[in-house]
Amino acid sequence: MQEASFTNLFKTIMWIIAFYYIFKFLARIFLPVLVKKAVEKAGENFQRQQQYSQDSSWQKTRTNTDEIIINTANAKNPRETKKVGDYVDYEEID
Repeated sequence: MQEASFTNLFKTIMWIIAFYYIFKFLARIFLPVLVKKAVEKAGENFQRQQQYSQDSSWQKTRTNTDEIIINTANAKNPRETKKVGDYVDYEEID
């Protein structure tokens, strides 16, 4: 069993500082590469989704020969807006 001492505390602090700087150094090297790959992959997924949506919408417009029915029951009774009060015009006094 080890005892707590000043030298062991100093060694622990030095290891923590060493790991911090090693991690910082490796992050500067590898982080831009990882971010670049993530952005490229997201761009590819976006293009694939856009292509899929364009293809599916094109197929819907080509094969859709159904009638379009518009419900006009709600158009006859327009929605009432809540009236808060009357509009009062004002003039500036010099």
